Formats: sequence, C-alpha cells, structure tokens
Amino acid sequence: MTDMTSNAYEFSVSELAGTLKRTIEETFGHVRVRGELGRVTVAKSGHCYLDIKDDRAVINSIIWKGVMGRLSMRPEEGMEVIVTGKLTTYPGRSNYQLIIDSLELAGAGALMALYEKRKKALAAEGLFDEGRKVSLPFMPKTIGVVTSPTGAVIRDILHRISDRFPAHVLVWPVLVQGDRAAEQIAAAITGFNHGEGFPRPDVLIVARGGGSMEDLWCFNEEVVARAAAASDIPLISAVGHETDWTLIDYVADYRAPTPTGAAEVAVPVLEDWQDSLTDYGLRLSRGLRRNLAEKTAALSAARLPRLEHILSAPQQRLDIAAAKLPKANSLFEKQQQKLRLLTARLPNMLRVLSPLSGRLSALIGRLTPALRMGLRQDEQSLSALSKRLRPDPILAGLSRQSEQPQRLMARAERSLLAGLSQRQARLTRAAGLLEAYSYQGVLARGYALVTDSSGQVMRSNMTGAKGDEVMLTFADGPRGAVLDGAVLDGTSSAPVQAAKPKKKAIKLRDDKSQMGLF
Repeated sequence: MTDMTSNAYEFSVSELAGTLKRTIEETFGHVRVRGELGRVTVAKSGHCYLDIKDDRAVINSIIWKGVMGRLSMRPEEGMEVIVTGKLTTYPGRSNYQLIIDSLELAGAGALMALYEKRKKALAAEGLFDEGRKVSLPFMPKTIGVVTSPTGAVIRDILHRISDRFPAHVLVWPVLVQGDRAAEQIAAAITGFNHGEGFPRPDVLIVARGGGSMEDLWCFNEEVVARAAAASDIPLISAVGHETDWTLIDYVADYRAPTPTGAAEVAVPVLEDWQDSLTDYGLRLSRGLRRNLAEKTAALSAARLPRLEHILSAPQQRLDIAAAKLPKANSLFEKQQQKLRLLTARLPNMLRVLSPLSGRLSALIGRLTPALRMGLRQDEQSLSALSKRLRPDPILAGLSRQSEQPQRLMARAERSLLAGLSQRQARLTRAAGLLEAYSYQGVLARGYALVTDSSGQVMRSNMTGAKGDEVMLTFADGPRGAVLDGAVLDGTSSAPVQAAKPKKKAIKLRDDKSQMGLF
C-alpha cells in the first residue's frame, strides 16, 4: 500500500482536549439551564456533584464549596431548578460539565414575590420588632412541640432534650406540608396558649425538617405568622435547614437553625450546671476561709486587751445568773434544739425566690409589648369599622331591595302567562286529536253503534238471536231496538261481485219502525 502523506496538523491528545475546553468555555461562558436535579452528592471537601436532566439528556454539574455556602437552599434530588453557570470540559475523562454559580427553584418567582409582599406587610405592622419579643425561660418544666408525629424531627428533639435536661414534653401533631397544614399549625399554637386539661408549656417549639420553598410554604402563611405573634408563650421556630427562612422565623421570639438546635436552646445542660454549682461552692468556701484567716490575722496584729480581762466581768455575772437559775441551761438547750429543727425545715430563700424573680422579670418584659400590640389591634379594628360605617352603601342596598319585589312580580307574571299559553296550545292540539280519533265523527257520517243488553259492542251479524234487545247509538243519541229477521244469504237484487264476500243483513225493529243493517 502506498504511503499517503497529509498536510493536516497532528494534535496530541492533551492539545486537542485543551482546544476543545477553550472552545466550549468561550462559546458557553454564561448559560442558564432549567431541569430536574438527579444524583446529588456532597463530598467531604464541601463540593457538590449533581446531575441536571430532562426526559432526553443529562448534564454533569458541579457546585464548588464557596458557592454552596452562598446558596439559599440545599440541592436535593427531584427539585426542578434553574441554574446559571458556565460549560467546561474535564480532559481527564473526556466529558463536559456545568460549573454552577447560582441555583434557584423553577417557578419560584411568583412565590418569592408573594413572600416578599407578605414580609413587608407584616414588618410594617410591627410583628418583626425585637421589642415585642420575650426572652426564653432558663429552666422550663414543660415544653410544647408543634410538628409532625411521624418524622425524624420529633425524635431528634426528644432525644436532645432527654440528653441535656429531661423535661415534660407535650406534642401537638400537625401536618407540616400541604393545603391544610397552615390552619393546623396556627390552631396548635393557639391551643397551647388557651387550651385546658393539660399543663401549660413554658416554651413552644414549632419545627419541621428541610424541603423546597413549596414544601415550607405553609410556614409563610399569614395565619401562622399572626398566631405565632399572638402567642403569650415564648416561641422557638426551627423550620428547615439553616439557610431556609420563613415568615414564622421573623415573628418567633427565637429562631433556631435546626430542630436539634431548638432543643438545645430550650433547655440547659444539666451536667454543666451541676459542675458549675459545685465549682461555685468550692470557690465560695475558699473565699470564706481566706477572708476569715485575713480577719483573724488583722485582729491578732492589733493591740487589743486580753480576752480574759474583757470577759472576766461578764463571766462573773454569768456565774451568778447560772447559780440563780439552775434550770436555765436545760431550758436553753431545749429551745436551741427546737430552733435547729425549725431551721432545718425552712427552705432556702434564694432557691425559692430565684424562679419567682425570673418569672416576674419575664412578665414585666412581656407586659409592655402586649399592651402596645392590643392598642394597635384595637386602633386597626376601630379604623376598619369607621370605614365600613358609611350611609351610601346602606342607601344603595335599600334602593336595590325596594326594586327587587317589582322585578320579581314582573318575572312571575311573564312566567305565568308563558306557562298558560303553552298549556292552552297543548290543550288545543289534544282536543283536535281527540276529535279526529273519536267515534262520534263516524256516527256523524250516518253510521250507528250497536250494543247488546250488557253494553258489549256487536261486531258481527252472527252475534245475537232473534228477539234480543239491542241499543242503537246515533250521532244525536241512543235508541232501543229488537233483532227481527234472518241472516241474509246474499240473494238480493243488488249485483254481487264474485271477488267480494257475501253480505249478511240483520233486521232491527222496535215498536215504531224497523231497520235493516248490513
């Protein structure tokens, strides 16, 4: 075979891969792609590797660690998203991939617009003000949780509370996704505040796991935000992941990044406080001993009279008194013993007053915002009522109501006349049909109806015997008759056609005349 030389440039594999990479990056340096997330994997390095697909193709994509930290949502498999980035290649595997710079939910533009509108309206009403929020109780005895009873959220909360500081937990089961979720969540918050038959919680936790904006939308409903704002019990919101913000997060007294974080905020760590108390006790004992030693040293250094000189006169008086009162010692010992018993039974006043002082401070802090909110709501209600109390709509309604009976009477009259006209036309048609099919028309043309004594119609000349009474009914009325005559055999003078059957004649008579019938 002859060697064929060519002038075409010979690329190395690396050169060709690099040329393709530059060409693709220059051509598709900025692209916007819409599709569904397929495989989503977050590496230990923090980079996210995922697929964007539709019904016919799949594009490998990467979100670098720095970009992942700026995203408002965590990518999850099944999400329909719109991503922005640049297309490049990976020469080591000869495939192309999309480097994503931003990610947003497809179709979430309308939801975001509604979200921002509600957020501005509620912020204008003061529901997000820090001044109306109250501090969380330090050591709650009862904790109310509003969440789904079947998810992992409630298990995480209960486990964390049990580990840190065991407390009584009340769970109000609700839907956390769907059309009815918002009403159930608002009803649960209101029920914990005003319900009876169970211990009133010291703090509330409203929690849900992560999800898309559509999944978390029930926590953006106005009814949920207003119920959270009206709660007299301090409320912690723990909805979604740390990057997920809903309207209840702005209204709540405290926003936790996760449901587990809400449990950590709600209760302290029992072991830490026990260690702290032990340390405080040791420090207090050392301080008292040191202070006592310093005071003792100071007294020793001072030039004071001897103790026995000072106490000699009081001791002498005491000896005299003891001699006069021999039973004083025994009486004093009994009273001292009673005093020790009473002292042991008395509670520690600091321990008794500390919770009361904290509750008093919390109530004082909640009183002023509650009064302001009540005044603001009363002003809004009064303003709305004053706008509704206008005479023009009432007069217009009375005018429309006065005209309504006349319109109804006119419509009823038209309907009645139309019904009568239809029924009259139907009656006329029925009368015409009755007249057309009635035997009276046949009688009017000269025929007669023959019935026997029992009223049965005689349809044949063979019916009846000579002398039987019959009734002849003419067009103008009935008339009695008697059968008289034999049956004719067809020998009359009238010509008879061979093709026709023989006619039979019956003679009928009464006391005045007779008639022959064929």
